[in-house]
Amino acid sequence: MEKSELLLADKKLGDLRYKEVNGVAVAIFDMDGSKVNTLHSRLIPQFEKILDLIEENTDIKALVLLSGKKDSFIAGADISELEEAKSVLDVENLSKRAHELFLRIEKISKPIVAAIHGPCLGGGLEFALACDYRVASSSAKTVLGLPEVMLGLIPGAGGTQRLPSQIGLDKALPMILTGATVNAEKAKKIGLVDYVCYETALQDKAIEAAERLVDKTLQKTKKRKSQSKLMKIVEDTSFLRNLVFSQAKKGVLAKTKGLYPAPEAILKVVKEGYDRGFLAGSERESTEFAKLSQSFEAKSLMHLYFSQTECKKNPYKTDYGSPKNIAVLGAGLMGAGIALVSSTKGLHVDLKDVSHESLGKGQKYIFDELSKKVSRRSLSTFELKKIMSHVRPTLDYEKISQADCVIEAVFENISLKHSVIKEAEEHMRDDAIFASNTSALPIKDLMVASKRPENFCGMHYFSPVHKMPLLEIIKTDKTSERTLSLAYNIGLKQGKTVIVVGDGPGFYTTRILAPFMDEAAIACLEGIAFNEIDSIMQKFGYPVGPITLIDEVGIDVAYHVSHDLGEAIGERITSQDSSMLEELMKEGILGRKSKKGFYNYKNKNVLSKFFSKGKEINPHTAVIVEKYRRDKSSKDDPKTLQKRLTYRMLNEAMYCLQEGILASPKDGDIGAVFGLGFPPMLGGPFRYVDTYGADKILAEISEFRDEYGVRFEPAQILVDMAQVNKKFYVS
Repeated sequence: MEKSELLLADKKLGDLRYKEVNGVAVAIFDMDGSKVNTLHSRLIPQFEKILDLIEENTDIKALVLLSGKKDSFIAGADISELEEAKSVLDVENLSKRAHELFLRIEKISKPIVAAIHGPCLGGGLEFALACDYRVASSSAKTVLGLPEVMLGLIPGAGGTQRLPSQIGLDKALPMILTGATVNAEKAKKIGLVDYVCYETALQDKAIEAAERLVDKTLQKTKKRKSQSKLMKIVEDTSFLRNLVFSQAKKGVLAKTKGLYPAPEAILKVVKEGYDRGFLAGSERESTEFAKLSQSFEAKSLMHLYFSQTECKKNPYKTDYGSPKNIAVLGAGLMGAGIALVSSTKGLHVDLKDVSHESLGKGQKYIFDELSKKVSRRSLSTFELKKIMSHVRPTLDYEKISQADCVIEAVFENISLKHSVIKEAEEHMRDDAIFASNTSALPIKDLMVASKRPENFCGMHYFSPVHKMPLLEIIKTDKTSERTLSLAYNIGLKQGKTVIVVGDGPGFYTTRILAPFMDEAAIACLEGIAFNEIDSIMQKFGYPVGPITLIDEVGIDVAYHVSHDLGEAIGERITSQDSSMLEELMKEGILGRKSKKGFYNYKNKNVLSKFFSKGKEINPHTAVIVEKYRRDKSSKDDPKTLQKRLTYRMLNEAMYCLQEGILASPKDGDIGAVFGLGFPPMLGGPFRYVDTYGADKILAEISEFRDEYGVRFEPAQILVDMAQVNKKFYVS
């Protein structure tokens, strides 16, 4: 029997290898030309062939699916197929083909076991859910989830139907709506996987499970096993279930402001399955998935996904190696944050400061942040101790002599930084690189203190370092490729999304943030309430409002950045009088760090969350702002105000590309979204220009210039693109 012989001969079929072990077929998914497995449409006929073979071969009793990739099961669907799809119908057909395959897997008479190690995400989890039994490795690399919503999509191969059925509506909805992942132990607890073992035992345990399923000594885990009796009653009662969906929709709208259609679509599709059955829910899932795939929001988020993926590849030669030991100078919030993300990823860190007290505060910050992970069970106590052992506090420069890279993170004062650079270089290896963590000071002005300018660059981290994904590396005309390559590798090792920009006042991110905050300050002076400005901009898609952002950055920092950039670039960057900020600083009103800024920041207590109705405006600040009130009272509607603030940031991004601060529009989009919170569903400033139209944006910016003056002077590159109807990205 030719087909059976093929199965038993341990041969290869496309992306699959397979063999037979004691009557169990073991299929190893190893996608050609890729570091990870993804569910490309080419895979479907290959799996169908495997299913044909095991159905026809009476000697084969069961099937085990393994991954041939190191530390990865199936990372999800192949997003490039969605990007290349020409129509909604094309995508709907892709979804339906996957549904047909998984339905066949689910209904086949012989047991199928998924052996999961590494990421099991999106289509990978949908595949595993269609199997009869799931064995997962206990490795920290094993995570399961449906992250499609983060791309503006919904699961498209049965995830909206099978996950609630497997673990219950109360546990499934949060996972699907947020894209949250769970580790193997949590997955076992909620009934998502059936058995957890060490990675080395994975294949054996999966085969054993398959054999026991065949001889009936092992039963499939009951669906919704972990669900409470009360939740089962709620889920099985239409009135109560509808109440759950209604409340979920309110929560979704409160979070998304209606800007992201995918979460609402998820609720509709899941509800359809409960109301009309699995097949009706699956049909609706394919329809909604296809529709969303061609939406403006999904295309913008997929654009960011591909851009971010590209940023994770070092564009410079990598044969210089990768640093293993770094030194961080300054144990304040920034320095401790850099030490935290470095030590967590296995780098050894010498953390230096001038006093034991400062070092103690830095170490405590690191310990407290790691302890939060322990309390959430995403880190063990042993791992915490191991990470802490990677951080070596020191008062002496001598201890940094073995560092491959020294990162300076002292206060934003050029004289202080010059002093630190000179002192550090006396003890550094000649081949070690030096990076200054600064948000605005030009690297060329810092570099004058260095004896080895070719080994010098800027590394601009964002606060809080462990939460903000972006790292902005700044190069000068003297920075060597080796230095950039090593700095880039450090950023990748720390888990950062890295962009490299040219030197200049404010570099890229600070430079485009300054006019945005300037326009927000002007809106305050026009009489618009602080919380109203924040609310209006959040409704446009910013994660936090600009007034809150000024408080977070620090009013003193905002003042100095505004002053320095205004002097360097002019009124286009900072047009408002700084007297208001100066008076706030004199009064000790510095933002969150002083517990008073545009808002008051009181210590939270148990009752505050029940009675608080949002941030409390600082009345003292309101009086000072009123003193500097402009004659003009703003008559702008919310949409006009949204454009005023956004266009100032966007226009300055155009100037940065025009002047060579940015190497590409892609870097500009990544920097704005991941560093500053530019609305992700717009895809970044350059993607937004392409989508909305350069001609339309130019016309509106020109109107603002005519009304408000030079601060809205459009960049020439925008003028040129509007004239020839050109786009930054090839469609």
